[in-house]
This record gives sequence, structure tokens and C-alpha cells, in this order.
Amino acid sequence: MSRPVMLPTEEQEQIALFSWARRLSAYIPELAVMYHIPNGGSRRPREGVYLRASGVLSGVPDICLPVPRGGYGALYIELKRVKRGVLSRNQKAMIEALNDAGNLAVVCKGAAEAEARILEYLGREAPT
Repeated sequence: MSRPVMLPTEEQEQIALFSWARRLSAYIPELAVMYHIPNGGSRRPREGVYLRASGVLSGVPDICLPVPRGGYGALYIELKRVKRGVLSRNQKAMIEALNDAGNLAVVCKGAAEAEARILEYLGREAPT
């Protein structure tokens, strides 16, 4: 009997994506400025109050590539697991607002899809 395949968590997908970006940054220098926006995770209520007061916004996508391309100001990626990743109402609203503001904000299921979207956004191909 075969064991069920364990799908990577969202955190594992994100680690894989940033590992990929670091490896390719010598070939694609724009990847060196891509960063994670640490909005998620469980927090104590007091910490949440402090974070909101200091500017943390619910729904902001996980990743930003602050490089203008193709008429967009930046690329934002909300990274989800390959299966069972669901957007919250705040995430949907923020993605719409970022797109309305002249950015490209997208949802990617897994690191591989995010890598493809980043390369497409930058107009680059993966090195062979």
C-alpha cells in the first residue's frame, strides 16, 4: 500500500521560491531585490494591535518584486499551496487594490508557478 504524498506547506513553497531566486540572482539581478512581506502567522492580540498601529495591513500579498516592467510598478505574489490554498476576503480586496494602483498582483499555487510568473513578468527565460 502506498503512502499518501505530502504536499509542501505554504512556508516550504516560499522557502523554495527564495532559494531559486538567490541561485538565479547572478543571472537575473532583479531577483536580488525581491522580498517577503511577513504579514501572516498567528500573533498574540497585543502584538496584533501594535503591528496594525505600525502599519501592517491585512491581505497584503506575501512577496514583492519592486521592479517596474511592462507598464506595471511592481509584481506582488500571494503564494498558496498547490492544493487547498484559499484567499481571504482581505487578500482578494488587496490584490484588486494593488492592480488598480498600477501593479501586477497575482495568486500563484506553489513555487514553480511563482517562478514562471516572475520570469514572464521580467521577460526572461530560466537559464539552461
